[in-house]
Amino acid sequence: MDSILNSVLQPWPWYVSGPLIGLTVPLLLLLGNKAFGISANLRHICAAILPGKVSYFKYNWKVESWNLLFAGGIIAGGWFAVSWLTASQPIEVSPALLNELSTYDLEKPKALYPVEIFNTSALGTLRGVLLVIVGGFMVGFGTRYAGGCTSGHAIYGLSNLQWPSLIATICFMIGGFVGANILLPFILSF
Repeated sequence: MDSILNSVLQPWPWYVSGPLIGLTVPLLLLLGNKAFGISANLRHICAAILPGKVSYFKYNWKVESWNLLFAGGIIAGGWFAVSWLTASQPIEVSPALLNELSTYDLEKPKALYPVEIFNTSALGTLRGVLLVIVGGFMVGFGTRYAGGCTSGHAIYGLSNLQWPSLIATICFMIGGFVGANILLPFILSF
């Protein structure tokens, strides 16, 4: 029993977790011809809350309510993992990353994210506004503009050999590299 618990508490390698995520697509297709994606849930929630007021939200969102349950399961699973399956060891960070974080006046992470950036008082700073508010807007805008999120395009769209999903996934990757290597260091220097 201890070996099972230890295997759940440790991060899974990519060759285990990747195929498990990938198998979600054929499972959803077999169980009801459902498309995998998370960003559509915002539209479903808005359609449920704003019935009949905006033409974009005038559709039968109840047909897609399974997707809301799926997203709820992701949230519940994340909460369960953090609450019950978190290892008691401190977070290990490479010395090179600690050195880089110190150049931006960030301490060694005590959580899974830098608390100096992601807290309510940081929202009043230029750094916080750029990272959380502008970044959140850009993710939402980009998701709508691309016709779906990274999981919908990169997992579902690519597995169905959809050309627009390949283009979107390439653009997501380029944006991620530029954001992580050029924009993030620039923003953190404020």
